[in-house]
Amino acid sequence: MTTTAEPQTSRATAVWLAGVAAVVLAMVVVGGATRVTGSGLSITEWRPISGAIPPLSHADWARVFDLYRATPQYRLTNQGMSLGQFQSIFWWEWVHRLLGRLLGVVFLIPFLVLLVRRRLPRRLTWRCVGLFALGGLQGAVGWWMVKSGLENRTSVAPERLATHLGLALLLFAALVWTALEAWSGPRRRSGQVEPGWIRASGLFLAAVYLQCLLGALVAGNHAGLVNADWPLMAGRLFPSDYWQGSVWATLAHGAAAVQFNHRLWAYGLLAAGLAMAAASLRSGGEAVRPITAAIAVLLLAQVGLGIAALLLTVPLPLAMLHQFTAVTILGAATILAWRARRMK
Repeated sequence: MTTTAEPQTSRATAVWLAGVAAVVLAMVVVGGATRVTGSGLSITEWRPISGAIPPLSHADWARVFDLYRATPQYRLTNQGMSLGQFQSIFWWEWVHRLLGRLLGVVFLIPFLVLLVRRRLPRRLTWRCVGLFALGGLQGAVGWWMVKSGLENRTSVAPERLATHLGLALLLFAALVWTALEAWSGPRRRSGQVEPGWIRASGLFLAAVYLQCLLGALVAGNHAGLVNADWPLMAGRLFPSDYWQGSVWATLAHGAAAVQFNHRLWAYGLLAAGLAMAAASLRSGGEAVRPITAAIAVLLLAQVGLGIAALLLTVPLPLAMLHQFTAVTILGAATILAWRARRMK
């Protein structure tokens, strides 16, 4: 029997939002690759529609290469680069921007279809509108970030990179949370957790998010290429060049400082993740036990990847895997926080 009542759950909505989150994940990983390969400034124009078509002729390639050769990055870092070498970095940035455009398409079209067919829960409609707006803001911030590297720098400003990544990760976590809401509906699920899990899971999610931002500062300052030893830093427990004269210069632009902060926060996250996994074995943690175990394993793998990337001077495959695992941990932390609140 059919009904016109508004649905409280929608598996189609949940699958759609999870698919959009997967696109965001891919975009973040490719964005990380553009940082490692120095590709982010290879496209010097902001053309949201026409820019989806890459250069198709030698004249087109010559034009975009000429634009790049006018940038400080070319003059100071890549002087003498051939057209073929330019194309190798151009494609990374082009794919990154293409994924951003694809994100808008895979969000908007299914959203309209689900809305017209009344398969989108009404309680989530405006939340989805907000997600779409956040995606648009992310694109604008991306260009704001790129502009910082086209004038007086050879790379983008680290704080703008962290803002760009932070918005992408906020969008990713919100998509995962909303997908869970669409799949399960507003009712509480079976199972109980102790009240302390609500606070602990929320703090852990915030801590994971902050660690991702610290990682962006590491990438933006090329800090993975300095003090490339472990567990010490240049043979010291605390880097001698940590302080850079001011709080802002140190925390945002000090290569040794941002790497040290990223390392230290990673140790804290690992300890917290292992503690939560152990705590879930006690009474009152059955509902979150599988996800805390997964988080503990992911954190152990992530720490290992970070150390390997540092010691091997940040090879591209390891850097991309490190980025992928970071977003995966954020997704798992989002699921944990959602479950803790749903099973209150």
